[in-house]
Amino acid sequence: MRTREIPFQPPEIAAEKLRDLGRLAFLDSAMVHPALGRYSYVAADPFAVFTVDAAGPRLDGEPLKATPLAALKSLLGRFAAQVMPGLPPFQGGAMGMIAYDFGHHLETLAKPADLDPEKPTIRLGLYDTVLAFDLSERRAFLVSTGHPEPGERARADRAEARLAAFSDKLAAPLPEPGAAAAASPGSFRWRSNFFAPRYRQGIERVREYILDGDIFQANIAQTFTAATPAGFDPFRLYLKLRRTNAAPFGGFFDFGDLQVASSSPERFVSVSKGVVEARPIKGTAKRSADRTEDERLAAELLASEKDRAENVMIVDLLRNDIARVCEADSVEVPVLCGLESYAAVHHLVSVVTGRLAEGRDATDLIAAAFPGGSITGAPKIRAMDIITEIENTARGPYCGSLGYIGFDGTMDLNIAIRTVSFEKGEAKLSAGGGITVLSDPAAEYEETFTKATRVFAAFGSDDDGDGGGEGLQ
Repeated sequence: MRTREIPFQPPEIAAEKLRDLGRLAFLDSAMVHPALGRYSYVAADPFAVFTVDAAGPRLDGEPLKATPLAALKSLLGRFAAQVMPGLPPFQGGAMGMIAYDFGHHLETLAKPADLDPEKPTIRLGLYDTVLAFDLSERRAFLVSTGHPEPGERARADRAEARLAAFSDKLAAPLPEPGAAAAASPGSFRWRSNFFAPRYRQGIERVREYILDGDIFQANIAQTFTAATPAGFDPFRLYLKLRRTNAAPFGGFFDFGDLQVASSSPERFVSVSKGVVEARPIKGTAKRSADRTEDERLAAELLASEKDRAENVMIVDLLRNDIARVCEADSVEVPVLCGLESYAAVHHLVSVVTGRLAEGRDATDLIAAAFPGGSITGAPKIRAMDIITEIENTARGPYCGSLGYIGFDGTMDLNIAIRTVSFEKGEAKLSAGGGITVLSDPAAEYEETFTKATRVFAAFGSDDDGDGGGEGLQ
């Protein structure tokens, strides 16, 4: 492995300079925080691409004879490497997306009508060269592993060549933006898959399932779509999104036929030196520009019986999921229903930790816990079937995860909320919430707009409706 410190520049500028290399991967802590938002990573031009579709796993399009996560475990093991001390924790490995619909590979679930068996549910590039940022210290490091060269000398030569090539790209001035760098506010006409009455009926149906004893809660979302104008550049949209809704677990990925822009406030799971952490969000209140009112809204959220009950149920689910791969009695909850505040909302956030059992790794944790309980419900499998019944559409990247798995076994994955995907000339955004027996259907409907408002703002308008979504089609 070779490393080089380079002059610090904003991560988004570095991402723009490297994006023409192809398959840009940008994990972005736009909301800088000494613990949760300290590091950002930019990579491009992976040496291999790992995907999973209904037929199974593939490497550069060629089928692999294993289950998806077993294939991924073997692949990462083939390039295992130790990290260099004193640098940001991710120093090469897999970066990309695990779609919500990958859950069909882990459990027997009801399938939505539009689930495409040929569409990959895992897309991971294997990146040998990564630009890692320590935002607290304003330092930037290029790291290159030299993979996939098999010999030590050949790896060293490739690592040096890659460092030189990336350094040259990063030292060059920014390319000129294209003519269609941004779109006007009127360019997007958003349509929802739910009219307001039908969404509220869906909430009532969930409450009936709860009262019948089927589940304790389920997360129900509505999905907004809009055609993108000719020449639209999703990366320029992400640059606006990271300003309108700065978050610690954001990012932008260009998979060629699919782009994903995320400004997520939520960590799904991380692994560092064998320690597991999950940070489930349950409980949301809108923010106010008036400080006194904002503090009142935060205090009201902290005191909310409904929101605390919702959060505690998901904490219990995650404790059980994580315990499947952790040492006995190592799973703890150091924070229960803590308050975190973001651009548009306050959230209740809990922290669940554990230590991986001997012989277990990041892929085992994914198998045990994916998708995150905060965006499914409890019990998880039954809740997912009810979600499919009511939403009846594949979620795709939404409520899946974006992040990395390092060649050394480290991992950090978000919950892909506040996330937009771009595919075949269409932008897609979903927003939802956890439904319990105490949920008010009208309030839950409005909450979806509270969560989506800053994402809509990045497109230049609020929601093209009347403020409550009634104008959406």
